[in-house]
Amino acid sequence: MAKKLRKYETLFVLHPDHVEAKDEVVNKITEMVTQDGGEILKQDDWGMRKLAYPIEKKRQGYYVLMEFAAPAETPPKLEQYFRIDERVMRFIVVKLEEKFEPETLAA
Repeated sequence: MAKKLRKYETLFVLHPDHVEAKDEVVNKITEMVTQDGGEILKQDDWGMRKLAYPIEKKRQGYYVLMEFAAPAETPPKLEQYFRIDERVMRFIVVKLEEKFEPETLAA
């Protein structure tokens, strides 16, 4: 039986000194989502932006927004990864929909 997928969104801010590692971080997130049977729906690079307040004495960060469908056990794994990776200054993972039906994308 296939796992029930839910729709999520994550926004993370990379440390300005580690922007070159953006693709590596995105690939790791993609790998974590797909190995659990999910899929990346959308990725939007917002680029370097001013932070609302200084974090680690930095005033800018590189923002990446990703939308994905995954089973319920995936977001805690992503949050654990974000906490461990020193390149990520801030992150948030939000559930968008309780149930995700892939065919609704085509409509």
